[in-house]
Amino acid sequence: MTLVIAHRGASGHRPEHSRSAYELAIAMGCDAIEPDLVPTRDGVLVLRHENEVSGTTDVADRREFADRRTTKTVDGQVQTGWFTEDFTWAELQTLRTRERLPALRPASAAHDGEDPVLRLEDLLAMLDDAPRPVGLVAEVKHATYFEQAGFPMAAMLDDALGDAGWRQDERLTVESFEKGVLRDLRSRRTGGRLVYLQEARGSAADEVASHGALAPSYASERSDEALAELATEFNGISVDLRTLMAGVDTRAVEDRGPIRSAIVDRAHDAGLAVFTWTLRPENRFLPAPLRRGGDVAAHGDWERWFTSIVRTGVDGVFADHTDLAVRARSVVAGTGPGVGGAA
Repeated sequence: MTLVIAHRGASGHRPEHSRSAYELAIAMGCDAIEPDLVPTRDGVLVLRHENEVSGTTDVADRREFADRRTTKTVDGQVQTGWFTEDFTWAELQTLRTRERLPALRPASAAHDGEDPVLRLEDLLAMLDDAPRPVGLVAEVKHATYFEQAGFPMAAMLDDALGDAGWRQDERLTVESFEKGVLRDLRSRRTGGRLVYLQEARGSAADEVASHGALAPSYASERSDEALAELATEFNGISVDLRTLMAGVDTRAVEDRGPIRSAIVDRAHDAGLAVFTWTLRPENRFLPAPLRRGGDVAAHGDWERWFTSIVRTGVDGVFADHTDLAVRARSVVAGTGPGVGGAA
């Protein structure tokens, strides 16, 4: 069965990484929740998509933090704003969450300011209190950048999981776009599954730090030989939807049978699980033939798209709208109704 992983919580309905987003995702039936981990100045792992937080919190409106605004280069990208590593946890927890895409998701933006920023241990406590088992798929962000800044992310995560009683929990998965931090966790015998995230293009930050222009590309790490090698170290890979659906005959989307995805087939043959990101129903994120109307924020033929993805046999999908992904999975399984025009 394809797992439904709540991408930053039910982030299509509530501001991402907020308590209400996590609670709603659990209520909607997710199998696991995906938080992104970044550190504070005093070494607390907090739940933010990026360490620059002006787009997801009210920090820009807080006069007492005006002098923290700065410019940094993170994994080769120049960014200006407010960064978690420049705040203590006591300071950061005074901020309130905001919708990252307010023009696209005004209903979610209506909940701006309701929830504070959370730590990893806050989410772990929520999962422990959930009415049914819900997993954690924790993404370690910018591990090389933070290591160079004095934040050893593997050690910090291992300690946080140990303190919360999650270090060997079977619900645990850790993922990263860098292999180095995953290898570090494995060497520490941190439990759970290890999943290597891969962008469609470019190279991993740790590979660039070590090899510069000679760094292997993510694409080269999807050859049969490379997948077999990855399988000796990790439990799975996670790829973007474009990579997952590359070469898929668009006519297959109209049918109800299995869809062959080259990366799913080849990775499974190598012994790797395959995950994909991110399922979103708005026209802006759908393939052109599945868009409906001219409003980019309106939902297009999302169910046809979601069900076609599930039909590849992918092991897990990351979705902003937990409820829609759960519904699409039930349609593929033949246990749920479709909506107008859907597969």
